[in-house]
Amino acid sequence: MSGTLHILGVGPGDPELVTLRAARILGRAPAYAFFARRGRVGHAVTIAAPHLNPAAEALRFEYPHTTEIPVEDARYAEGMTAFYDNCAGALAARLAAGEDVALLCEGDPFLYGSAMYLFDRLRARFPVAVTPGITAMSGCWSRAAAPMVHGDDVLSVLPATMPAEALAKALRGCDAAVVMKLGRNLPKLRAVLAALGLTERAIYAERGTMPGEVVMPLAARDDSPAPYFSLVLIPGRQGAR
Repeated sequence: MSGTLHILGVGPGDPELVTLRAARILGRAPAYAFFARRGRVGHAVTIAAPHLNPAAEALRFEYPHTTEIPVEDARYAEGMTAFYDNCAGALAARLAAGEDVALLCEGDPFLYGSAMYLFDRLRARFPVAVTPGITAMSGCWSRAAAPMVHGDDVLSVLPATMPAEALAKALRGCDAAVVMKLGRNLPKLRAVLAALGLTERAIYAERGTMPGEVVMPLAARDDSPAPYFSLVLIPGRQGAR
């Protein structure tokens, strides 16, 4: 019998926000895998550390690149495709030998999570069980004390990498929004929000629920590149109707 791949959402950053189910699986898994940038420890494994089986074997999957190559560059897709193929192959070898593996993912695995690409490659060949996690956005809006949607409000989740015109159109069509993948796109987003009259409602959140957390009005934040764990919240109605 083949092993099971457990894809675990480990939440937004605070280890106490790891679900009971994820903690139970982590405590007994003989091996766990995690993604990390070159030279970095890895956020998901840092979050999960208090819950890991001390005897478990670690499988580190190091990205070939992150922001070094533009997403629109053909080399980016080629490198990432090969990377995910190799990661899937490493997991497949373990699973085929009957070993269970826990694959760690920050937030929820199915919301902009790298784990999705391994899920797609392995789901037809091996048992895969997905454990949802508290999303980064919910961690951030809780820390910001910002109720996001009331009644029949429409919430949109948008990547700041979208062209300015597309961002503006999407924001006009919703009542509340979460804008992720800020990075160097923060000045563009700020200009779009100003044009739509949304700046005063916008909240900048960085490393929500983690050490070094920053939550402030977007208007108070400068235009320097935003770190990976950052997003902008635009709450909907300012109270129930």
